[in-house]
Amino acid sequence: MDKQAKVVDEIVIRFSGDSGDGMQLTGTLFSDASTLFGNDASTFPDYPAEIRAPQGTVGGVSGFQVHFGSKEIHTPGDYADVLIAMNPAALKANARWIKNGGTIIFDTDSISEKTLQKANFTTEDPIKELHLEGNNVIYAPISTLTKEALKDMEMDNKSVLRSKNMFALGLCFYIFSRPLNHTETYFEKKFAKVPKIVEANKLVLRAGFNYGGNILALPSFKIEPAQLEKGLYRSISGNQATAWGLLAAAEKANLKLFCGSYPITPATEILMYLSQRKDMGAITFQAEDEIAGICTAIGASFAGKFAVTTTSGPGLALKTEAAGLAVITELPLVIVDVQRGGPSTGLPTKTEQADLMQALYGRNGESPLPVIAASSPSDCFDWAFEAGRIALEHMTPVILLTDGYIANGTSPMRIKKMADLPTIKTKIAKANSDYQPYRRVDQDLMIREWAIAGTEGLEHRIGGLEKMAVTGNVSYVPENHEVMSLERQKKVAQIVKTIPDIQIKGDKTGDLLVVGWGSTKGHLEDSVAQLRASGKKVSFVNFNYINPLPQNTAEVFKGFKKIVVPEINLGQFVNYLRMNFEEQKFHQINKIQGLPFTVDELVLEFNNILEGK
Repeated sequence: MDKQAKVVDEIVIRFSGDSGDGMQLTGTLFSDASTLFGNDASTFPDYPAEIRAPQGTVGGVSGFQVHFGSKEIHTPGDYADVLIAMNPAALKANARWIKNGGTIIFDTDSISEKTLQKANFTTEDPIKELHLEGNNVIYAPISTLTKEALKDMEMDNKSVLRSKNMFALGLCFYIFSRPLNHTETYFEKKFAKVPKIVEANKLVLRAGFNYGGNILALPSFKIEPAQLEKGLYRSISGNQATAWGLLAAAEKANLKLFCGSYPITPATEILMYLSQRKDMGAITFQAEDEIAGICTAIGASFAGKFAVTTTSGPGLALKTEAAGLAVITELPLVIVDVQRGGPSTGLPTKTEQADLMQALYGRNGESPLPVIAASSPSDCFDWAFEAGRIALEHMTPVILLTDGYIANGTSPMRIKKMADLPTIKTKIAKANSDYQPYRRVDQDLMIREWAIAGTEGLEHRIGGLEKMAVTGNVSYVPENHEVMSLERQKKVAQIVKTIPDIQIKGDKTGDLLVVGWGSTKGHLEDSVAQLRASGKKVSFVNFNYINPLPQNTAEVFKGFKKIVVPEINLGQFVNYLRMNFEEQKFHQINKIQGLPFTVDELVLEFNNILEGK
């Protein structure tokens, strides 16, 4: 097979079927196998909000896209080289995402008058109706062959068909020369108590692999391992990386972690992952609502724990009053907001960058707090750790923004050694007769000491009423309120002294500077690289520190004739920049479809701006 395989440096594959067809698991197992093989990879899960969406309908289609290769991979890919469609609805929902001349593997057993009607086809030939004849279409009787593979297993029909996703997985393992052993080991561990399930999944996986070897029309690709930095890697989702980063911050601060949260899509998994780490001292509390979640976290912070609460946009709205309490009490707290499409319930399983203004200004009164954003599934670890560092070292609540795209997506992460991470230095007060709760022990950074509740000699007032400077007594003195408001504002602004300058990717001057923040980084990076390869004078910067912005931001902007800010919202970051840099003109590109950008659409827009269109 290897002699005939086409050698390529990257491939995009998309698994698609009903929400009950196991496409998320199939894509995850394929991604894990590729990562263990040594490829770099990026994934994009795409599924409906309903637990069990209407079967056979386009709205009920669940997809999982994997982009892997022998080079550095920044995005899940724009369009698929190979599409696995488990039913007509999956084919219809994903027809727009298949490359011209790509391969479609279609389960012909799923075609019937009923399934065609549910998917709103008007003819009996979905391939022709969707104008996909120019692609390499493989009609595979996946359901029939799954039944054949398990005919001696004495399983009911429903259980048998539940395994058909493993047939599709085995077929893809053949196409891309992936070994089966990693996935078979997963079966053995996952279903250790049910040997029959282990055997059934192995049989179907091998049946799919062997079927691939018998289909002459099936393409075969060979992708070498990527040249990654040496170390121990694992495939990790953004939510899991966030949980790990928070745990690492607690360890480097020598504190116990407490997470008080209420489950909400797509942030729930962070709470789940933390709840599994009692062995590392993590304490988790599933509250009755969002308000209780943050309030318990504030209480834990007052008691000397590294406190965290996790949520998405609707939950952040409910947490705002308590976030103000954390601001006025100047207690360390990390608020993780995994953004999703809105408003209201909106698009719970789709991505959006639309909570930025809420994070920056969504509290009553003058209540500034630091805001930072992660850019990829794996670097959620770094930014969760950094959120913890800022909160604990500066005695302030911090909002960490991720979003559904990177929270549910995966990428390889090089496992860091704890010894290589910086120590987080807290300013915990020691009992003394001269303690004053709002005395600034660091006059430059405006940091107060952390008095742990119950420590003799450190008794002081706490609460949401304005504090008297230094003493912390309740104060209604007008001048004092202004003093304290300015001190809280200065404390956040002075964090800029502890963060690095923004780094330009490309030349320091040019015709166009592409400005991104958070999760748009990968698509923007690839778009800029494509333009630079064609000779265009384009550079790129990505912001992770949002408030405060890096010190050299204005200097960077001055080096370019035009600046464009693409966002998955209607222009929140670009308007924030306009507020801070009034002399600068910014172009903007916006998308609010619950989907990330594609490189193709970005390149087109950037060229239009360069040409003055």
